[in-house]
Amino acid sequence: MDDQLSRVFSALADPIRRDMVARLAVGDATVNELAEPYSVTVQAVSKHLKVLEDAGLVSRSKQAQRRPVHLEAEVFDLMTKWIERYRQEAEQRYQRLDAVLAEMAVEDTDPASNRVPRVRGEAS
Repeated sequence: MDDQLSRVFSALADPIRRDMVARLAVGDATVNELAEPYSVTVQAVSKHLKVLEDAGLVSRSKQAQRRPVHLEAEVFDLMTKWIERYRQEAEQRYQRLDAVLAEMAVEDTDPASNRVPRVRGEAS
């Protein structure tokens, strides 16, 4: 698992890390600020941040004594492109299915077609 997309999805598999990302989407925060709502140690939060950092989702800067954590939103473009590609493929499959079902519905209601519906497995 050495590609960035895999690292990103793996990092976001943990609910605490997803919550941290959601909180960082609002604004930068320190490790202590991020640790506040959780019943885990600051060291555990630091480990979660290291996973997010290795995936490229966050970065840390140094401002005087403060070391705010910053969300790297550009990484979401990578995820969005990947998701959108498969969403479009699924949408196209559904559109083809809709067309087939619509055609079948027209055939079933068309009185001009004197065809007798066949039962599956019946010889023609």
